[in-house]
Amino acid sequence: MSKEQDLGQKIFEEVGGMGNVSKIAHCMTRVRLGIKDTDKVDVEGLKKAPGVLGVVEDDTLQIIVGPGFVNKVAGAMCDMAGVKLGETLPDNLDENLTQSSTAKTGKELVEERAAATKADMKKKQNNSSGFKRLLKSVANIFVPLIPGFVGAGLIAGIAAILFNNIQAGNLDAATWSQYVTVLNVIKNGIFSFLVIYVGINTAQEFGGTPVLGGAIGGVTLLMGVTPEFPIKNIFNGSDMVAGQGGIIGVLLAVYLLCVLEKFLRKWIPNSLDIILTPMLALLIIGLFTIFIIMPFAGVISTSLVGSINWIIAKGGLFAGFVLGTLFLPMVMLGLHQVLTPIHVEMIAQQGYTILLPMLAMAGAGQVGASIAIWMRCRKNKPLVTMIKGGLPVGILGIGEPLIYGVTIPLGRPFITACLGGGIGGAIIGFFGNVGAIAIGPSGVALIPLIANNSWLEYVIGLLAAYLGGFILTYLWGVPKDAMEAVEE
Repeated sequence: MSKEQDLGQKIFEEVGGMGNVSKIAHCMTRVRLGIKDTDKVDVEGLKKAPGVLGVVEDDTLQIIVGPGFVNKVAGAMCDMAGVKLGETLPDNLDENLTQSSTAKTGKELVEERAAATKADMKKKQNNSSGFKRLLKSVANIFVPLIPGFVGAGLIAGIAAILFNNIQAGNLDAATWSQYVTVLNVIKNGIFSFLVIYVGINTAQEFGGTPVLGGAIGGVTLLMGVTPEFPIKNIFNGSDMVAGQGGIIGVLLAVYLLCVLEKFLRKWIPNSLDIILTPMLALLIIGLFTIFIIMPFAGVISTSLVGSINWIIAKGGLFAGFVLGTLFLPMVMLGLHQVLTPIHVEMIAQQGYTILLPMLAMAGAGQVGASIAIWMRCRKNKPLVTMIKGGLPVGILGIGEPLIYGVTIPLGRPFITACLGGGIGGAIIGFFGNVGAIAIGPSGVALIPLIANNSWLEYVIGLLAAYLGGFILTYLWGVPKDAMEAVEE
């Protein structure tokens, strides 16, 4: 049995069997399960499962297993249940699964401790507020799109490298230009039609018909409008531009579509529903989108992106320091999700987001802090073992094991690590115009996605965050009790 099959079987065991699961889905790092009876779920047992990085109890049960591996685990679980991803599981599935156990490695120890810490913190948060639900919805809309952002972003990076070499005369233009064109065509498969994908996911999130959400997203592209016959902005008389209002406009328009669709389905007879509801919903919201939402959201999105660029340009070192320092506390409170549409809108408007490289420094500070703890606490064998298990993935940008397994439980190292991230952010802010062409990765994994050939500046910021987190933690961040000798 493969590693992903073993973990999938173990997850089924700890959640009360296949019969207690209604749906299986996944995002970039988490297997998401619909649970019928939460009382049957052994959360503590799930946290201890080898390969589980953390557990989040929300509207779905979310098991963090890491990028790449999550696809395989979710796929294996679907194969065991005999369903496709996202399909409802039958009620008569066999729940008797063979239990298995393995010795815990260093990686498994840090994952177990990280899961326990994160779960305890999650219980202290108030998830019932409207703002929390909004952030959760934003995550549900954009997280499934991240693999596409990463894949298309890397392809765009390769195309940019080839184009730069053609411009510099290192490659023959007649031979290589066609390859650049083809790569850009592939990249545009997601970025040119992003509003449609966002529309589909938004409708699904708010209980509307996905294809209608995609159609409203497509409306913002103004397909068929020509310079000879433009659509006029009713507020200032200027010509409407395709994509005006961006992602923010699509989110608002499709949300209103869902509200209207639910209203229509209550009042339109069933015999006419299939005909009238989609037609009226598209017509009303389509007109409202073109003449009201697009001009309104256009002002908001342009002002928002312009304001962020201005703050970073004027703030420089200080702005980068603040962003790099405060990002992980934002993540812990779930507030980081509100930044996702901003990243996407910046990429849509200018080709890259200058926020992400600064925020990515936060995880680098945790890496530096963990190395300092390792050096100061060598007699504490369990702690060292946990750090060894979390460092490799931390360097690659997956910081949860180190954050929740090492720095937060110790207290002071989390603060010095955040300050180390602030130092890296300040360096990025000093250089200015260091952006990422896609969202998703951080740490070393973000290097291929850095725009404007500014990867060296990003690496310097990354090293500064490592060093800052290390020095601050080594000198002031290690508790005395953590340095005491502890055997395995």
